[in-house]
Amino acid sequence: MKFSELPTPCYVIDETRLEQNLKILKGVIDRTGCKILLAQKAFSCYALYPLCRQYLSGTSSSGLYEARLGKEEFGKENHVFSPAYREDEFSELLNNCDHIIFNSFSQLEQFGGRAFAAGKEIGLRLNPQYSTQKGHEIYDPCAKNSRLGITLQNFREDLLEHVSGFHFHTLCEQDSDALEATVSAVEQQFSPWFSQIKWLNLGGGHHITRPGYDIPRLERCIHHLEDTYHLEIYLEPGEAVALNAGFLVTSVLDTLQNGMPIAILDTSAACHMPDVLEMPYRPSLMDSGLPGEKAITYRLGGPTCLSGDIIGDYSFSSPLKPGDRLVFEDMAIYSMVKNNTFNGMPLPAIVVKEKNGNYKLLHKFGYEDFKMRLS
Repeated sequence: MKFSELPTPCYVIDETRLEQNLKILKGVIDRTGCKILLAQKAFSCYALYPLCRQYLSGTSSSGLYEARLGKEEFGKENHVFSPAYREDEFSELLNNCDHIIFNSFSQLEQFGGRAFAAGKEIGLRLNPQYSTQKGHEIYDPCAKNSRLGITLQNFREDLLEHVSGFHFHTLCEQDSDALEATVSAVEQQFSPWFSQIKWLNLGGGHHITRPGYDIPRLERCIHHLEDTYHLEIYLEPGEAVALNAGFLVTSVLDTLQNGMPIAILDTSAACHMPDVLEMPYRPSLMDSGLPGEKAITYRLGGPTCLSGDIIGDYSFSSPLKPGDRLVFEDMAIYSMVKNNTFNGMPLPAIVVKEKNGNYKLLHKFGYEDFKMRLS
């Protein structure tokens, strides 16, 4: 299959770029002895798990279905964290996961005995109440009144008997300077109990594969924790695994004028890239510029009834016309796992660009995929 033959809209995962990211992560593993897990919440394209497991140590999950996917399709270490577990799912979680991480001591008291009896590694999520990001409280686990993690004020030393590790996750698309500062805050508050555990999970949000990321500083943090406390260190990045390794290909359906040129695409911000509205952010688009940077600026929108289904304003060297293809960048992460069928919008197909340059259709969705979610 050639690029011109792709159905639109479709997500395209570039196998070569994905492997480049995996090699960077494997380098960190090899130089530090840490373990790096794929956080499936960001990238769950299991057709590419055989490639990922050549480089990574396992998977991390946020619930039962991700846990099953990691167990069935990745087949290595499988960790799970949830703010609260369901009684009717916990036995199945034990069948699928090696590490069970609890968000509170009450959850530990409810389920910890069963996890210990099943031979599972038990962890606790910590909240150091130390924020390193600004402007996106929705993505800040250390925001005021956060429901995520145990604060020092609520820590209970008397319940650590079967706990083998601690977990914290406070970062979002950040460099290792933010990790270094967070590690210091965690040490100040919780290091008195590090002698009672075997492992420490530094969570996700590490943009390790982004150009310019300070990998030596990351590795110094890992070595410091290993050498000082004799702990096994885990990282569980999601975005870093497939960062800049995917695209969303779309076609122009129509153009019109209302104060400025407008183009209607066959892809939707609301349905196919919801972070554009949730974050919000302006995704990169190949062969385009900022408003006014090139000859003509268009507002790009989706075909749904939502008036705010707007992707953003982009400029082009020449006018757009129906049938033109546009390629949004960095769409392998989150978009696929968060998309939806609002308005009965078809889900984009999933395609992989193989190392030889050919395109392979992995899955094309249809009416039944929309209908099966309803009743």
